[in-house]
Amino acid sequence: MPLIPFSSVRHWMFDQALPVWAERGVDRAEGGFLEELSLSGEATNCDYKRVRTICRQTYVFSHAALSGWKEGEALSRLGYEYLIAHAKLADGAWARRLSRDGRVIDPTPDLYDLAFVIFAMAWRYRVSGDDGARAEANAALRFVRERMAGPHGGFWHVLPPSGPRLQNPHMHLAEACLAAFEATRDEIYLETANAAVDLLVQRLFDGVSLGERFRDDWRRLPGELEPGHHFEWAWILGRRAKIAGVNAAGDVMLRLLDYAERQGVDPASAAVYDAVGDDGAATRTSSRVWPNTERIKGHLAAFEIAGRDPAPAVASSLKLIFERYFAPPAAPGLWTDQFDGEGRPLAKAVPASCVYHLFLAFSEVLRLQPEIEAGGHSARQT
Repeated sequence: MPLIPFSSVRHWMFDQALPVWAERGVDRAEGGFLEELSLSGEATNCDYKRVRTICRQTYVFSHAALSGWKEGEALSRLGYEYLIAHAKLADGAWARRLSRDGRVIDPTPDLYDLAFVIFAMAWRYRVSGDDGARAEANAALRFVRERMAGPHGGFWHVLPPSGPRLQNPHMHLAEACLAAFEATRDEIYLETANAAVDLLVQRLFDGVSLGERFRDDWRRLPGELEPGHHFEWAWILGRRAKIAGVNAAGDVMLRLLDYAERQGVDPASAAVYDAVGDDGAATRTSSRVWPNTERIKGHLAAFEIAGRDPAPAVASSLKLIFERYFAPPAAPGLWTDQFDGEGRPLAKAVPASCVYHLFLAFSEVLRLQPEIEAGGHSARQT
């Protein structure tokens, strides 16, 4: 019988990860947050900061503050103020990348990064009640809707438009807008999230699998598919059903989940493959930590919305994460970010961008703990 280690999840979050990222992940010399740490928790020689990473860390500390971690509010404010001072551009856009000392080195308007600006500002507003954060989220969404709208629905992923149209930024825009709707109840966010879900149902998902790259008219281009994104979209559809009471895509949620579980999970280790081909066969059997957190979230969404037993998948993914990714040489609160298909480590640094994945998935585990236990699904206090 699979066991979910709720106490271990809580201990890692609040006693290990948050303290180490609060102490080591803040750039004391130049401000903001570091892009990565070494496996032992030291700053690396990384000479840039991605705006999406700063936004994600701002989210983490905001959510932590709302969960009762008292140091979180000040760190949430640090991230918010750094973003306003360094990443906000005069034309209403936000930079994509900064130098280590906070200068803009890539001003490209990027839908992915703008989605995380909205996400960070929504969570900052939740923890602070600061109308300035709400106004920044509104302005970022307005820029996306007015300046980045593309033909045949959806948005360009960068300005000026280049390359194929991408699924992934739309997924994060839906996620961000649901968070902002939950925080503000402003209907424009739900409208935008619903439009992204409509795009998923009508264009991105073909009834079997989720495409990644598309022509301008949303015809799918051949190439690799990411099981982690199937799990992630399933969770987003579950969040929409929970937050807004809209479950019109419940069947799509389960089909995305089932495809990823069937084609994207190593049956021996329970690791989620980094990529599969159009035919569903694994093309990259390596596994970063984040697809495994999305497997947890996808199955929790299916539990909350459809009543499916989450314990087998959640317990196996947590076991893998704790025994493989969190194991030495990674220091407590850190992890080895990627392993190959044989379980050999590939990563030399710990990306700060993945704190968001781990913290959000673990928060979902703890949020649903009472319902899981009440439903008779297996749990263990460790």
